Amino acid sequence: MKLDPASGLVRGVRFVASPNCDARPDGTPVDILVIHSISLPPGEFGGPGIEQLFCNSLDPDAHPYYREIMDLTVSAHFLIRRNGKVVQFVPLHQRAWHAGQSFCEGRTRVNDFSVGIELEGTDDLPFEDAQYDSLARLTAIIRRRYPAITRERLYGHGDIAPGRKTDPGPMFDWKRYLKASS
Repeated sequence: MKLDPASGLVRGVRFVASPNCDARPDGTPVDILVIHSISLPPGEFGGPGIEQLFCNSLDPDAHPYYREIMDLTVSAHFLIRRNGKVVQFVPLHQRAWHAGQSFCEGRTRVNDFSVGIELEGTDDLPFEDAQYDSLARLTAIIRRRYPAITRERLYGHGDIAPGRKTDPGPMFDWKRYLKASS
């Protein structure tokens, strides 16, 4: 994996363009990284639901839960599947719609200054070794592009939206991730 700075895309990963993004505000530095987790349908892995959600093509008849979320317009810069495969949805220089209502380091509008990475997972299952490996490699690429994203500026979604979100959840091994991302 290697970043193409002109396009904001990471070479060696599959790119699936999400419409759920826009331009970052002029002059806003990217200085935090937010780790999320997601599974669609809830608790199931490997299906097309996450990509469909991020591309506004979720079939509400494919699963009862999809009727509840079919009108969401969300995305992330990246998704790391259970097998470690990475999918990119939004170029790094654009703002992905991943953080929602959130607050970090005294600032709101967290999407403006952050990169969002989704891990395919849930709060109650451990993540896979391949996911930690891909996450560490991807974090290194992102931090080279945005050096203001220091070790202290790696957050979970639950950290920036407490009471509203819990991901990546208690099964995410922060010590392991931070050690591999040093």
